[in-house]
Amino acid sequence: MLQDMKTIYLDYNATTPIAPSVQETMLPFLREHYGNPSSHHSLGRAGHEAVEDARVEVAALLSVDPQDIVFTSGGTESNNLALKGILLKEAVDGRGHLIISALEHPAITEPARYLRNLGCEVTVVGCGPDGVVHPEAVREALRPDTVLVSIMHANNEIGTIQPIREIASICHEQNVLMHTDAAQSIGKIHTFADELEVDLLTIAGHKIYGPKGVGALYVRRGTPIEPLLHGASHEQGLRAGTENVPYLVALGRACTLASKAVEETSQNISDLRDRLVAQLQHGIGDGLSVNGAAAARLPNTASVNFPDVSAHDMLAYVPELCASTGAACHSGATSISPTLAAMGLTPEVAKGTIRLSLGWYTSQEDIDLAASRLLFAWDACKS
Repeated sequence: MLQDMKTIYLDYNATTPIAPSVQETMLPFLREHYGNPSSHHSLGRAGHEAVEDARVEVAALLSVDPQDIVFTSGGTESNNLALKGILLKEAVDGRGHLIISALEHPAITEPARYLRNLGCEVTVVGCGPDGVVHPEAVREALRPDTVLVSIMHANNEIGTIQPIREIASICHEQNVLMHTDAAQSIGKIHTFADELEVDLLTIAGHKIYGPKGVGALYVRRGTPIEPLLHGASHEQGLRAGTENVPYLVALGRACTLASKAVEETSQNISDLRDRLVAQLQHGIGDGLSVNGAAAARLPNTASVNFPDVSAHDMLAYVPELCASTGAACHSGATSISPTLAAMGLTPEVAKGTIRLSLGWYTSQEDIDLAASRLLFAWDACKS
């Protein structure tokens, strides 16, 4: 029975558990400090001060000015605000040119599709077989009417880190704004907005051991952007709506923890990931491959191609293991994720892809047990 098995959670790129100290930080603002931050009485002032303290913590993680942080409901809203906000503000006669990559999350590709339907033009640049976007591909895609380039900092499926600084430099040579979705990189690698030279950067709270439903967008001072939500003048007029104080306090605390985690946990997590891959390779041999292995990757991510099996069948065989697949099966057909397709994986290979993503609470026992269970499932399911 599943309830009698030890759950092995290797899906940290999908979401993370809320850190205990983050939960504790929220509680006073759920119980006692419930005032509206816009109110001028004592409870309101307490809420306002907590929001601004959280803004300082988020800004410290990115090494930016707190006034350049706009709080949102999460990564999806931040990405929508970045893309729609810039294009709606800067597009001439409602038309402009946007560049994204073939590696992007739906929180980028769907706003891009919406903008295309409004009359904007969208160019999708590809990547190499290593899962990395080449800066020169972006340069070649730039046009006189290009308004914004949006390339994710690190890919959520395979973990490859993109050359954002080089791409941003190319964009700025042509006076084009640069956005990066950094939801996956925050807390795993150093992610400083000024070093990346970006104009906008997305954060999602639930990727860094905070709650779901809260995030932020860094907007460099002077960047022209149109709000999506209209109402009162919250967030410097860029995001109307009464602030979600408990969740913003939690986001601030999570960002403080994340800044420490880069130094304290990354190497250990990387070692555990490599231990897992080594055990799988020992058990399977040359038939097993790792996507993006030749590129710089997040320390916690391994996208593994298991030969001659369906990843869905494998994970169904070991329900105690929480992980993600790289392809979906519908009526006997295999639909590859856009990332794997952009890298050139065939449906046959992608059918066996499992993403294994580790986190703060992953132990060596988890890794050894996961390797054993995956090898057992592969042997049972291979054709």
